Amino acid sequence: MFGKLKSGFENFVNTIKTKELSEKNVKQALDDFKLALVKNDVAYSVAQKITDAVKEKLLGTRVDRSTKIEVMLKETIKNTVREILLASTPIDLLEKAKEKTAQDQPLILVFLGVNGTGKTTTIAKVANYFKKHGVSCVIGAADTFRAGAIEQLEKHAAKVGVRVVKHEYKSDPSSVVYDTIAHAQAKHIRAVLIDTAGRQVIDKNLMKEMLKIVNVADPDYVIYVGDAMAGNDVVSQVEQFSQHVRVDASILTKIDADPSGGAALSVSYITKKPIIFVGTGQGYDDLQPFNADWFLKKITEF
Repeated sequence: MFGKLKSGFENFVNTIKTKELSEKNVKQALDDFKLALVKNDVAYSVAQKITDAVKEKLLGTRVDRSTKIEVMLKETIKNTVREILLASTPIDLLEKAKEKTAQDQPLILVFLGVNGTGKTTTIAKVANYFKKHGVSCVIGAADTFRAGAIEQLEKHAAKVGVRVVKHEYKSDPSSVVYDTIAHAQAKHIRAVLIDTAGRQVIDKNLMKEMLKIVNVADPDYVIYVGDAMAGNDVVSQVEQFSQHVRVDASILTKIDADPSGGAALSVSYITKKPIIFVGTGQGYDDLQPFNADWFLKKITEF
């Protein structure tokens, strides 16, 4: 996991520590470093920020070889990455659910994303996470567009023991949202999870539908579900979605199979919104809250 990005950092440090710290040598090494980051799914603006921070430290500080330049470089990289990961305020869904319960209202989450990211499975994982922490929940089947979507959602929901509110196919997804929230309020259910149809940004009608869903739901959080394996594509996707509907946080799936780690770093920096969970496998328990220190350790300890 994240081996390629980690190797990029390590190779840069090993190159610099064996060279004379002239501006020419540093520039070449930084150019190679930036290219290595971009090749490992780090968005260009993020790669630029990291290399600028390292350049400033290298050229702005007189480093005695006896002080181990390697230590200084590692700390600079680690501090810059930490700053990127902590640029947004973390979201604790369990704490938020508790706050909403005190107001006798459910926590409302709307999930969106492109096709094939594992959104429906992820919703089941989130429902399972809530249940394990004593938070009751209900799922709204607002994907009335794709054939088989409701049955797929019901199958996952049954396995984690959560009810699904549904309508017929081709019905108005917003009416499903309305009924799901009304059901949660009547039954004092603490969390509402709304599944929506996977869509491409170029589909104007589906994007208008998404905006209507969000307006009807008035959710506490709109959560983008992206595939970590998609690399820089996931950054482009969430940026484009943000132009049509608000995005408050992200969940990255398949992070256990991601060889680079660049997507997580880039999404954090570009969106300035937190990653709240990462998918770490195919089981319903394979979902963990995103932890910046855990991620930092994975990519910078070498």
